[in-house]
Amino acid sequence: MVQVKDSGMGVDPEIMPRLFTKFAAKSDKGIGLGLYICKWIIDAHGGKMAADNNAGEKGATFAFTLPLHR
Repeated sequence: MVQVKDSGMGVDPEIMPRLFTKFAAKSDKGIGLGLYICKWIIDAHGGKMAADNNAGEKGATFAFTLPLHR
């Protein structure tokens, strides 16, 4: 599992249910494609991607897993 934790504004609760869909943004700095593309790549490789706001602190944590192939 790879996790990235930031200390920014966090994810707006209104966006959270559709965070990884196209154009899910409430920002004036992006159009909402970055996380959609990331999730598409992770899914294409059999992985999982998740995000959640940091409880009791600022920011959010994004995580993904990829299967181990032998």
